Amino acid sequence: MTSTSDLEQLAELELQDDEDEDEDGGQRSVPLRSTPDSSHPFYDVARHGIIQVSGDDRYGRKLITFSSCCLPPSHQLDHRRLLEYLKFTLDQYVEMDYILVYFHSGLRSSNKPSLAWLREAYGEFDRKYKKNLKSLYVVHPTSFIRIVWNLFKPLISKKFGKKLTYVNYLTELGEHLNYEQLVVPPDVLSIREKNREAPIPPVLQQTVSYLREKGLRTEGIFRRSARVQLIKDVQRLYNLGKPVNFDDYGDVHVPAVILKTFLRELPEPLLTFRLYSQVQDLLSVESSLRVSRCKHMMEELPEHNFIIAKFLLSFLHLVSQHSLVNRMSPSNLACVFGVNLVRSQRGSVSLAELNPIHLFTEILVEHFHTVFGSRCTPAQGTP
Repeated sequence: MTSTSDLEQLAELELQDDEDEDEDGGQRSVPLRSTPDSSHPFYDVARHGIIQVSGDDRYGRKLITFSSCCLPPSHQLDHRRLLEYLKFTLDQYVEMDYILVYFHSGLRSSNKPSLAWLREAYGEFDRKYKKNLKSLYVVHPTSFIRIVWNLFKPLISKKFGKKLTYVNYLTELGEHLNYEQLVVPPDVLSIREKNREAPIPPVLQQTVSYLREKGLRTEGIFRRSARVQLIKDVQRLYNLGKPVNFDDYGDVHVPAVILKTFLRELPEPLLTFRLYSQVQDLLSVESSLRVSRCKHMMEELPEHNFIIAKFLLSFLHLVSQHSLVNRMSPSNLACVFGVNLVRSQRGSVSLAELNPIHLFTEILVEHFHTVFGSRCTPAQGTP
């Protein structure tokens, strides 16, 4: 077994590797933020803009951000004061539901608090702080985060662990909350620019974006067809690398069909041929264990496939939450998308094979947060 000291050493090595991959040579820009008055009781810490309180999310919960890129070199900051300031800030909101967003990019050997400090900080946040924390989003995680999480795992309750979500891209953060309300430092925004070649295919990115904005309340979305010629026209544009404006077609079912067609025509299904036999065995798994089995299956996917699957299923989960209007329950979505996500290498699927495929896909949609919520997939090209 790996000892605590070994993990601490490994975490430090991973952090140094992250720094080596940083393309900006360590030059940090000054973040845009509200500047506290010099009479602020924690002005010495608050002036750095490390902790910011933003507007409410879509459910009226306060958004609080912690930005590592705003941390000055350790010799310029009293980390005990930082902890006191964090508690001072949270004390104003812990009686209500609130959300924490941690921007990891910018943490370096020169400005990181010690692991002993992290242990102390976690120990001081008693039940009153954890009770109303609804979600903790870790944005742009790296291998360093995963190692530190393993280091702290014995101290962290399962209930608290379920509140943690890793987010690789700001667009992905937008699936959970309106990040436009957040005070996002320029260094974090620049990560979005460096990752504009993110692994989400443009067809998927654009159809999902359009449907999220204009198709969630459309009855029968994904169950209706569109004019064949329109679909061919759009496919031709994508094949030529030309821009597509779905408003030009006046039919929300066009991007819906394009999305299904894209997934169906992949040479290998998004969830890979290798997963097919495991999906077929799902009916033999005890009902209470099926969600955890699906989670394990997803975690076996290659990282690229996992990221794309998480992006897609997050959207389908959102569609299902509007099922009273659009009539697309997790079960209905599974009937539409199941065979487009997983199939055997021989191509055809018998009627007997459809049931486990539909069950599997329904679980992915309905239990999205459980299935996809805890795998750390380090963002490519981020510190």
